[in-house]
Formats: sequence, C-alpha cells, structure tokens
Amino acid sequence: MPTSSSVVPLLASAIQSRSRLAIPLAAVPGMQLLNLTADEVHRSGKLQFECIRALAMQTGAEVLVTFMDLSVEAEAFGCDIRHSDTGNPEIVGTIASEHLVAPAVGTARTGEVLHCAELCAEQLPQPVLAGLIGPFSLACCLTGMTEMMMIAAVEPDKAHAILRIATDFLRQYLLAFRKTGLAGAIIAEPTAGLLSPDMCRDYSSNYLREIIEPAKGDDFAIILHNCGKTEKQVPSLLSTGADALHVGNAVDIRQILEQAPADFPILGNLDPVGVFCNGTEDTVRIAVRDLLQATAAYPNLIVSSGCDIPAQTPIANIKAFFEAVKDYNQENQP
Repeated sequence: MPTSSSVVPLLASAIQSRSRLAIPLAAVPGMQLLNLTADEVHRSGKLQFECIRALAMQTGAEVLVTFMDLSVEAEAFGCDIRHSDTGNPEIVGTIASEHLVAPAVGTARTGEVLHCAELCAEQLPQPVLAGLIGPFSLACCLTGMTEMMMIAAVEPDKAHAILRIATDFLRQYLLAFRKTGLAGAIIAEPTAGLLSPDMCRDYSSNYLREIIEPAKGDDFAIILHNCGKTEKQVPSLLSTGADALHVGNAVDIRQILEQAPADFPILGNLDPVGVFCNGTEDTVRIAVRDLLQATAAYPNLIVSSGCDIPAQTPIANIKAFFEAVKDYNQENQP
C-alpha cells in the first residue's frame, strides 16, 4: 500500500529550523480550476482528488489537505442533506437520540471520502491530511446543536451515551483513513469551542483521546482543529494526544502559543473569509507578514487559515499566501 510522506518530522523540522511551514485548509477552491460544481465534487471522491491535485500544482504546497465537509458523517448516520452547486452540503434534518445507530465505515459518502484519500496517497508526492469531524460536533449535527447543548447541560448520562455512539464510529473512521496510506488527519471539533473548559474536557477531549490514541503514530499525524474561543481550553485540547492544534481567527493566536510547549505545533489563523476570500493579493501578503511578525518569538507557529478556505476564494490569493511565506523565510534566514 502506498504511503503518503510523513508530516510529523516535517512539522518538527520547521520548528527547529525556524523556517515557517504553510498549511492552509485549502482544497475546495480547486473546483474553480476544473470548472466543476460543488454538487458534483462533494458526491465524488475521484473529483475531490482531482481538485486537490489541480490546486497543489498551482500553489506548490508542501502539505495538502482533503475536503473538510462536516456533513459527511452525519449523512452516514441518516441525516438528510441538501446539496448546493456553490457551497458545502447542508444538514437539514436531525435524528432523535434514541434512534442513533452507528453506521458502518464506508456508508454513504464516507466511502467516496476514503476513495479520495486512497487516490491522494497513491498519486500525490506531498503529505496529505484527511478531514473528519470530532465527536461533540458530530453529536450536535446529529441531534441539533441546541438540543445537544441542553442535553449536555442537564442530562449528562444521555449526552455521554450519544457521544459514545459518535466516538465508536469516528475511531473506526480514523483508522480507515490511516489504512489508505495518508500522512495524517485533521479532526474538526468546532462546536466544542462553545463549551466551558470542564465541559470541553468531559464532552470532547476525553472522547477525542479515545479516537486519536489507536490511530496516531510517527507515520500518521493527527491535528485537532477548534475554531472557537479556545483561549481557556488549551490544557484540555493538549490532553487529547493530538500532534498539533489548529485554531481559528476568533482568537489572538499568541494567547494559544503562550500556553503550548515550545516544540508543539500550533497552526493558524488568518481569516479564511476576510483575508483569503474577500482580500486581494496585496492584502493577503500584508496579513501574512503581520501574522509572522507578531509571532516571531514562537517558532512553533505553522501558518494557516483559521478555518476551511471558501470555494470562491481567488486562486491568486492562495498563491499570494504561499509566496508571502516564502518571501518571509528567505528574508529571515540566519
């Protein structure tokens, strides 16, 4: 089985060399290069792979990511999904908690996502990171966010029963990604950013640890993404066993970096809409430079977008991002 290049030593090398590594969450904009609709691409693992490959050829990215579609797992559980020609599929129905049953890995579009992963591992020279949802965020998708937040607050036993079902599925799903030969995965747990530090530990981090532990290794890096207000959750997030944290633009990333070990990678956190999608090449370059200068004291910063970059983002802006990081590295060589 082909194995995508390992990203673990790449992260460590970037920190040790003080040369900034760039890993934006950019896959969906590749649709522009192939003149495909979102509806077509989100239904096909092969087309997702083609988008990832086309965008990689344009940008020269050192590390690639697959699509971050957080409706995939909910659809496999039986939630109704509305597809769009321009954006991510939308979850339009929920499932009563008493009717939740974990599906087999490969059900519905999880099979297409795994097919994309296999193609990436077989045909792309760069390390590629899969995308999947986290347990608390999946629970919120399945039962409804308001409903799950209420259950977590007043019916903890019921909340844990829901999370057990979600976790058991996600643990097997992550292991399936590892079997494809990819270099790792990004677990997106954005809804946990709404929880208190204690609730984050009890309803997210403890379950994440169960998902991460069986899959992680020197040849399979796991990055935890939480784009919420995570300043007070850092100890809980670090306890998951993830190899790195990815944070959103809702936080001052220096407050996260201050709480992490100096050799622990923190990824983030340029605004995916305000900087990448709505900006210009010049404003993207300025934003990159501002972020790098503000975090110059933290060699463990890996430059990234704060979340998934929208489909309509100009390809020129993504290229400007990579060029700005490259220019900064050249200017700051010892």
